Amino acid sequence: MAEPVEARWLVWGRSGLALAVAVLLAALGVANIATFARPHDVEDGVLWRARAGAVTALDLAAESAAARAGLERGDILLAVNGSPVRTAADVIEYQRAGRDGTPLTYTIQHLGTRRTVDVVLAPIPQASSMYFVLAAVGLFTLVVGASVRLRRPRDQATLHFFWLSVVFFGAFTFSFGGSFDRLDWIFYWGDALTTALLPPVLLHFTLVFPHRRVATGASRFLVPLIYLPALALAVLRIAAVVQGSSDGPLFSRMIDVLDRTELVYVFLCAGTAFFVLARAFREITSVTAERQLRWIWWGTALGVGPFALGYALPWALGADPPFALQLTAVPLGLVPLTFACAIVRYRLRDVEVIAKRGLVYAVFGLASLALYVALLKATDFVFANDSASHNWVIAVLATAVVVLLAQPVREALQNALDRVFFYRDRYDYRRALVAFARDLNTDLDIVHLSQRLVSRVVETLVVDRMALMLADERSGDFEAIGSHGFTQAVPALERSSSFMMRLDASRTVALDDPIAAARFTAEEVEAWRDAGIYYFVPCLFEGRAIAVLALGRKADDEPFNSEDLALLTAVAGQVATAIENGRLYRQLHLKAEELGRLREFNENILESLDNGLAVFDPNERIVRWNRALEEIYGIRREEAVGRTLGEMFDQAFVEALAAARREYPHGATLHRVPLQRRKGEDGRASRMLVNATEVPLQDPAGRVVAGTILLVEDITDRVRLEEQLQISEKMASIGVLAAGVAHEVNTPLTGISSFTQMLLEGADQSDPKTALLEKIEKQTFRAAKIVSGLLNLSRPGGTGNEHIDVDLNAVISDVFSLIEHQFEVGRIKIRRELAPTEVRVVGAEQQLQQVFLNLFLNARDAMPKGGWLSVSTRVEDDLVVAEVADTGSGIPSEHLARIYDPFFTTKAAGRGTGLGLSITYGIVREHEGMIRCDSAIGKGTRFTLTLPRAAAERTQGAARM
Repeated sequence: MAEPVEARWLVWGRSGLALAVAVLLAALGVANIATFARPHDVEDGVLWRARAGAVTALDLAAESAAARAGLERGDILLAVNGSPVRTAADVIEYQRAGRDGTPLTYTIQHLGTRRTVDVVLAPIPQASSMYFVLAAVGLFTLVVGASVRLRRPRDQATLHFFWLSVVFFGAFTFSFGGSFDRLDWIFYWGDALTTALLPPVLLHFTLVFPHRRVATGASRFLVPLIYLPALALAVLRIAAVVQGSSDGPLFSRMIDVLDRTELVYVFLCAGTAFFVLARAFREITSVTAERQLRWIWWGTALGVGPFALGYALPWALGADPPFALQLTAVPLGLVPLTFACAIVRYRLRDVEVIAKRGLVYAVFGLASLALYVALLKATDFVFANDSASHNWVIAVLATAVVVLLAQPVREALQNALDRVFFYRDRYDYRRALVAFARDLNTDLDIVHLSQRLVSRVVETLVVDRMALMLADERSGDFEAIGSHGFTQAVPALERSSSFMMRLDASRTVALDDPIAAARFTAEEVEAWRDAGIYYFVPCLFEGRAIAVLALGRKADDEPFNSEDLALLTAVAGQVATAIENGRLYRQLHLKAEELGRLREFNENILESLDNGLAVFDPNERIVRWNRALEEIYGIRREEAVGRTLGEMFDQAFVEALAAARREYPHGATLHRVPLQRRKGEDGRASRMLVNATEVPLQDPAGRVVAGTILLVEDITDRVRLEEQLQISEKMASIGVLAAGVAHEVNTPLTGISSFTQMLLEGADQSDPKTALLEKIEKQTFRAAKIVSGLLNLSRPGGTGNEHIDVDLNAVISDVFSLIEHQFEVGRIKIRRELAPTEVRVVGAEQQLQQVFLNLFLNARDAMPKGGWLSVSTRVEDDLVVAEVADTGSGIPSEHLARIYDPFFTTKAAGRGTGLGLSITYGIVREHEGMIRCDSAIGKGTRFTLTLPRAAAERTQGAARM
């Protein structure tokens, strides 16, 4: 444990020593700055020195207070204001006690002659603002050097850099003020020594950093040699100061020569350092060391170059550089800054990028200054006669123009530098890559997109290999879908990889950066390096990586800089959007196919329904019409869709639906609703019975949406079968009843018939009673036939009534003869419109008479106050049509479906049995005919009978045709 503790204390000791030196120097620097910043003392402008027991003027400044008063070099100061002086400090005390304009009376001895001179004190010339800028740069340099040393105390390079920062600080910050007190002399020697040491320390640093050693042998004396000029300059300065105590003019000349020599020395060492760095590029094999050298090279070039060429060299040659060239000292601060970046390896891959930006801003600053000066000169020329009164206007306008042009000028300069110096022939490729990335969203094929992207990035950045890796939707692992430059399959990047946490955080993974690679496991890093992949750029969507750009190295083995990675990051963002668009498009395509299949399945279900289905919107406009409804209603879908409910169905049906909807808003079913069919199989409209179910259209959650479903079930045939079944069942009951009635009625009928025949045997034919007896006999026979007809009706297929050719007109006339008297009593008028020729049908005459008798009697009962009874017959093709119409009260629509039911009647009790129309229906169906009833309340009733024509009648009609 002793050795680690000792090492730890050694480290802390090194750091503490550097911190103490930095704090001490910083305090001295702040004191030096404060000396120049506070209101300055007054002086007489003479350099007084005690020599041979007398205070002598070694030198005096031109245009100073003493020069104006007539003092000369070599004058001896005997007294001030009558008080004798013995040292130069006595003179300084008098000056400090005075103020600007205070007169002092000097007693001077000049060439053995004593005289008095009045000297008016003047302020010591203040330091220019340039000093404060340089002092601030020096303080910043010291802070940077101390920070680097504290951060890496074990690194020998940081110690060397710390002393380099110290000499930079001293040369920039220390400057004597002219008071020549103890502190002022510290500032003076601090400035002199650090200025002399700055060139060799800088050159020494460039010789040994990074990781290089000066050659052995004869060259081992190189390091001491580079410090010899600095030592010589320091010795000469000390000698000049010592010699200056006896010879003022010589002192001034020597100091001036030393200052210029030091600047030449700085220039020569800086040039040599620049040459050493340029040569080192060929010796270094490490990529990291090469990037560190680039930091130093660019810092030295951009920092020392302008100052050496713009100020140091002209001044050393005897010229007096103007203030604009003095500003070239400011970039000297770049030297320690770039050295610090190289030592701590700060953004080594971005050396060129940072240098480019610095160069852009430097050129931009010069261009702005030139533009500003040009505008001032132009406006001065315009306002030549009155420029003084427009100075502030000119300055404001020039500043505004420079500000407005700043952005376009800076962008133009950056583009020009990129095209000429940095990217050259790759410049257009990089711009094209950005435009290409924006157009990726138009490509929805992910595989095609990946190939285009990989090809364009490889062409632009000149990388040896690249792959676009897409996340698997099931496992989440990333697999290559497009690649270039790989000789083997690209490994998969697992979602559980240590890389993914950083990639999901929108961070780029650079495996050629030792600091960045240290975040991950060594095995994983080596595996990807062996595959030739050094960079991973995430394609993020909604905060999660959905794809990754995996790249190798550039063709020249240069690492990607921040601009390259920023370009790839921008491209990756567009790629993520394009991939997500492609994925959504693929999902949408699959959903559309699934929806199409589901729609087709639903269509098949709806089209397979036996019941008709219609869907209409809130405006009752039909939007759906299935095949079954086409067959039921006789209207094709193309004709129905888009039309309203009222346009498609008869008014009564639409009103019934509307009433049901109002009464039952959640759905209702109407049973046995009459519906007028538009077109039947025979091409004519017909009436049918339907069950109609109407329900509002709902979503899966049960919420009512806009629309209504209508289900229509055609029950016409079913009702007809039900009616026939009911009639058959009831007829069976009637048959049993009729059999009993027949036995009971036949007995009295037989007696009446026998007695009537007995009376007719002895009756006189001329006797009027004979005719009555014949009618009684005839009606007796008719009553017997009626009873027999009842029995036959209850037994379909019986032989009670033979079917023969019957004239339907004669049948109707016979029936009228029987009930003519009743019509006259009931004030019923008859309108006969019988066919002019015989209308023959095949049937039982007695049964047909029963049909028309029942219809006539029902018409009579429907017109208790009288009316019209119309009877017509006609022939239509192979059918005989007979119509019986009255002007009675009519039958309600809800009763029309039941009028043929046995025992159903709407008459008052005792007025009807409900068997008339039931028997009539049975007889008509037995004769293979049809009967239809049309009725309206208050308008009367019309029965239409359709019977097949007799065969002979059909033959005669065909012959006539």
